[in-house]
Amino acid sequence: MKVLAACGSGMGSSQIIKMKITNVFRKIGVPLEIHHCAIAEAKSLAKGYDVVICSKALIDVFDGLDLPNTKVIGLQNLLSEKEITEKLAENGIGA
Repeated sequence: MKVLAACGSGMGSSQIIKMKITNVFRKIGVPLEIHHCAIAEAKSLAKGYDVVICSKALIDVFDGLDLPNTKVIGLQNLLSEKEITEKLAENGIGA
């Protein structure tokens, strides 16, 4: 599964999300290819990914985009593997 982790600047937060997502996917046994970047870059790259994960506060960046095969998931707590696991399950991933 191709996953894109995005944050405001593409630096620290997205790297932390990337590490947490990697841990979750390892636990649920789903193969993962992951990249991290800034939210502006994610907007243009999203179509090439199965899942985009970002802060809930940034999720509206993807409003109006044609992303029929991409799930965009917003997180309240970027450090919570529990929330990542729950959001993935809600979207039919690893459930």
